Amino acid sequence: MDQEALWRPSAERIAAARIGAFMAAVNARWHAGCTDYAGLWRWSVAAPESFWTAVWDECGALGERGQRVLEDGHRMPGARWFPQARLNYARNLLRRRDDADALVFWGEDRVKRRLSTHDLYAQVSRFAQALRAAGVGRGDRVAAYLPNMPEALIAMLAAASLGAIWSSASPDFGVQGVLDRFGQIEPKVLLCVDGYWYNGKRVDCLARNAEIAAQMPTVERCVVVSYLDDSPDVAAIRNGQRYADFVAPFAAADIEFASLPFDHPLFIMFSSGTTGVPKCIVHCHGGALLQHLKEHQLHGDVNPGDRIFYFTTCGWMMWNWLVSGLASQAALLLYDGSPFAAGASGKAGTILFDYADAEHMTHFGTSAKFIDAIAKAALQPRETHRLEQLRAIFSTGSPLAPESFDYVYREIKADLLLASISGGTDILSCFALGSPILPVYRGELQCRGLGMAVDVFDDDGRPIPAGRGERGELVCTAPFPAMPVGFWNDPDGSKYHAAYFDRFANIWCHGDFVELTANEGMIIYGRSDAVLNPGGVRIGTAEIYRQVEQLPEVVESLVIGQEWQHDVRVVLFVKLREGASLDQALIDRIKQQVRQNTTPRHVPARVLQVADIPRTKSGKIVELAVRHVVHGRAVKNVEALANPEALEFFRNRAELQS
Repeated sequence: MDQEALWRPSAERIAAARIGAFMAAVNARWHAGCTDYAGLWRWSVAAPESFWTAVWDECGALGERGQRVLEDGHRMPGARWFPQARLNYARNLLRRRDDADALVFWGEDRVKRRLSTHDLYAQVSRFAQALRAAGVGRGDRVAAYLPNMPEALIAMLAAASLGAIWSSASPDFGVQGVLDRFGQIEPKVLLCVDGYWYNGKRVDCLARNAEIAAQMPTVERCVVVSYLDDSPDVAAIRNGQRYADFVAPFAAADIEFASLPFDHPLFIMFSSGTTGVPKCIVHCHGGALLQHLKEHQLHGDVNPGDRIFYFTTCGWMMWNWLVSGLASQAALLLYDGSPFAAGASGKAGTILFDYADAEHMTHFGTSAKFIDAIAKAALQPRETHRLEQLRAIFSTGSPLAPESFDYVYREIKADLLLASISGGTDILSCFALGSPILPVYRGELQCRGLGMAVDVFDDDGRPIPAGRGERGELVCTAPFPAMPVGFWNDPDGSKYHAAYFDRFANIWCHGDFVELTANEGMIIYGRSDAVLNPGGVRIGTAEIYRQVEQLPEVVESLVIGQEWQHDVRVVLFVKLREGASLDQALIDRIKQQVRQNTTPRHVPARVLQVADIPRTKSGKIVELAVRHVVHGRAVKNVEALANPEALEFFRNRAELQS
């Protein structure tokens, strides 16, 4: 790995970073002796009770903390954080009531809205009263089938203020995908939208809404949000009511925030569900709040008045992560639609940079695939946009290729924090993150998260020291507040235990194949369950993607291990740019590229062209689903895919029979 940093924060940026004030506070209060990030991380995992108390106090959590910090801290699962605490997540996000922006919303270039913190509070108050009048109380579920628009945030905060449990999915899910998720948690109220815009096209949702409501008997109110039309026809929807009519009887007033235990359920999140019905992962008020305060302020350097953006839908955990920015008094920049919609220039993929300029964006969050796509399209935002306020770019969803690091600093902006971050729906947050006081090294996630006892284990459960160049399982060896409180409909905890704790006793095993670098950063090579194993040698899929996708003909690729003659052989599928074809010359170039830059074992035994690469709604490619199809096994939940028809390109391929 290249050791020369691509970016180093200036002395001024280091001095101004919020993490510096945090370090000074813990040194003064606990004599922690921290002088740099590495020292602070070591202290945070060695003294978790002191560290998480400091996060509560220094990052500004509102609520009664209590004296006890951790009970049964040796148990994982089973540890309890802040058992005496009382708080409410929504109260923390609605701490301001003034004229400052709370959110700005762009629905591509067709809809633009803005709400102040005063406006947001008032709208949450009205919706909370409407929910209470509809019989919603603590523990009831409120589910949303909505775009990333203001009403989703308003309804979530209203539900949370009452102690109800929120769950959401994006409107690009099909009927069965929604039923597979919300059917398990039996919501009392369902929100949906009349339709949405995608790449300039109008997509109507009313018929799907009616079908979903008809098959969910627990739904007593189906509230339809107007997006395409001012007054959508809801007559065909069982218990249907327009959003405006639902809140009409109620005037804005002070919100009665329920005072809740730290571990009171807040969100039900869903696993991707490509190998079965999605798991329902329950996260709590206190864990989500503290973890997001820490990640925004200490890792992302989010300050009051900053303007943060993440391209996400309501079906991805990055939506929950983004909206918590209100607790750090930042404004949210919400976007719904295609990230490749044409901007003012008319060129595809520029609209998000138009948004960044127009709204003085300080933090830009996106997926690694988006950065790769605009690099392949040769966009040069540095030349076409000002990006004057932009201080950080966050990337997640899949490993960010080293070449994408180069592209960001060369073609977007030279002086910013590029933070490749990684965690997941499982923890509603991150294990590896960025830091405003550390350099950025090509291809590396900068650091392990504060308070997260992250390590890398070999197959025998032994830690692999940083800098050895060896790869293993990403684990967490001690409890942390953002661990799920459990899975829905898992009374004995057996599903929860099997998901994370079966591999190593009392150790969280996350399922990522990673390496700790000499810089104390991390490289992620892919999911452990997708790791290739030809001849018994473990190979991360990201190593192959990095090489193959450098070729100009290749838009995207997917690699699996095919069971073959009592071993495993590497099979590569490629989606090519328009007009390109997979001839023998290109196959040879692909194999040469892989061989020269990795090892002979990485070289695919077969290279096949496909028309599309299947992916989840949040944009992650689904190697396991493809592997099932290639081996003739059933894919149990194709509704989890954004493009399930793409699986047909992999079925019964004659080229894989010899």
